[in-house]
Amino acid sequence: MIVIILVLSVIVLILWSIWSKHHIRKKYFQNVPGPKPVPIFGNTLDLIAGPKVFLKTISGWMDIFGETILVHDGPLSVLLMTMDYDLTQFIYNSSDHIDKGYQYTYLHGWLGNGLLTSTGLHWKLHRKAITPSFHFSILKSFVPIFERISDKFIDKLNAEVDKDSVEISKLVSVYTLNVICEAAMGLQITDKDETHLKYINSIRNISNIISCRFVSPLHPELYPFTWNYFKEIRLLKFIHNFIDNYIGKKKEKLKTYINNEPEVKETLTESKEKLVFLDHLIKTTINGRPLSDIELRDEVNTFMFEGHDTTSSAISFCLYNLSLHSSVQEKVLQEQKSLFGADLKKATPTYNQLNEMKYLEMVIKESLRLFPSVPLVARRLSSDLNYNGTVYPKGLNVLLYTYGIHRNPKYYTDPDRFIPERFESNNGRLPFSYLPFSAGLRNCIGQRFAMLELLSVISKVIRNFELKPANPFHEVELSAELVLISVNGIKISLSRRK
Repeated sequence: MIVIILVLSVIVLILWSIWSKHHIRKKYFQNVPGPKPVPIFGNTLDLIAGPKVFLKTISGWMDIFGETILVHDGPLSVLLMTMDYDLTQFIYNSSDHIDKGYQYTYLHGWLGNGLLTSTGLHWKLHRKAITPSFHFSILKSFVPIFERISDKFIDKLNAEVDKDSVEISKLVSVYTLNVICEAAMGLQITDKDETHLKYINSIRNISNIISCRFVSPLHPELYPFTWNYFKEIRLLKFIHNFIDNYIGKKKEKLKTYINNEPEVKETLTESKEKLVFLDHLIKTTINGRPLSDIELRDEVNTFMFEGHDTTSSAISFCLYNLSLHSSVQEKVLQEQKSLFGADLKKATPTYNQLNEMKYLEMVIKESLRLFPSVPLVARRLSSDLNYNGTVYPKGLNVLLYTYGIHRNPKYYTDPDRFIPERFESNNGRLPFSYLPFSAGLRNCIGQRFAMLELLSVISKVIRNFELKPANPFHEVELSAELVLISVNGIKISLSRRK
C-alpha cells in the first residue's frame, strides 16, 4: 500500500510539474533557452557533484544555449543564469531589483540583517549610515594593522622557503582572519587566549557549514533535522555571545572616554590607529538614533564574513598567478625598488605609497578578473520584469555570472591569459565587463579596504620572496563555494630574496 501511494505521489508530482511549466511558459520565459530538464530532478543531476562542477557546467550550457539561460533547479523551481552584458547592466543599475537571491537566507542565522543580507528601507538606511566608516581618512589608520599582521605571515612563509611545494591558501586565510578581527573589533588574536581561538575556529566552522548548505540537494525545510543544523545552532550561540560581550565592553570604553577629563580625551583621540570599525559603528546614528546591539552585532558579523574569505581568495590566487609569470613578478619587484630603494625587506609602506603601486594594482585587478572571489551574484526580482520582449516573474532568482563575463572574448582578447597591462588604462573596456566587487547600489562597501590590504600584503611578500611554480606543477581546480576556491589547494614554491 505504501509503495502504491509513493508511486502515485511521484506520478502526480510529474504531472503537476509538466502542467505548471506549460502554464508558466504561456506568460513567462518565452524563447528563453536552456538545458532540457529531467522530470522531478530538473537540471540538478548535472550539478550533483557540487560546486566543483558549477563553473564548467554553467559555462558549457552557455556555450550551447547562449548567454541567458533558464535552469530548473528542482521539480517546480527555476532560476535564470546570465552573462549577457545588457541584462547584467540593467539589473545592477536597477533601484528596484536589489534584493539578494534565496541562497543568502542561509546566512541569516549568522549575519541577521547586516548589509549583505538585508533588503528594502533597512538596507538603504544602514548603507547610507555606514558608508562614511570606509572613508579614505579612516582606511589610512588600518595600514599599520596590515603591516603588523603581515610580519607574522612573512615569518610563517620563511618556514616554507626552498620547499618544492607550499599550500598557501590556509596560511593566507589565517592572515586575513587576523586582519579583519583587529580591523573590525580591535581584537588581537594570540595563541594563548583560548576564548579568542575558539571564536576564530567557530568562524571557520560556521563558514564551512554554510558552504555545505549552498551546495546541498537537501530541501531547506529538512535542514533542521540534520546534524549540521545542531552544530550551527551551537556555534551561533557562542559567536553571538562573544560579539555581544565585546560590543558591551567597547560601549563601556567609549562611555568612559566621553566622561573623561579633556586631557585624557585628547590622548585617546590622538591614538587613531586604535579606532576600528566597531568604534565607528557605535557612533553611527540612523535618523538620530544609535544602532541597537543586535544591529551592531549583525554588521560586525558581516564585516567578519566579507572581510575574511573573499580577501583570502584574492590574495591566494594573485600569489599563484605571480608564481607562474616571472616577467610580471619582476615588474612588480622593480616598482617596489623604485618606491623603497634597495633595502626592500625593511620598508614600511605608507598609505600614499600603497596607492602609488600602480603596476601591482593592475596585477591584482587582472588576477581578480581571472579568479573573482565571488564568481556568481544572486538577485531576486522584486516585480515582473519585461525585458526585450520576455517577461520574467516576480520572485525569480537571477544568477549574474561574473566568472563568465570576465572570461568572455567579447570583452577581453585572449581572455584566459594573465595580462595585467589590460588595466593600464580603460582602453574602451565596458564598465560592466569587470565586476569583482559587484556593481550598482549594492556594490561591495569594503572594496577600497580590500584593495589596500591586497596591495600591502602582496607587496611585502614580493619584497621578501621570489615566487615560483610548485614542483610538480600545480594546476588549480576551481570550486564556486561561498567564495571561489581551489579544491586541490593553491600551491607555489618560495625562495628568499637576498
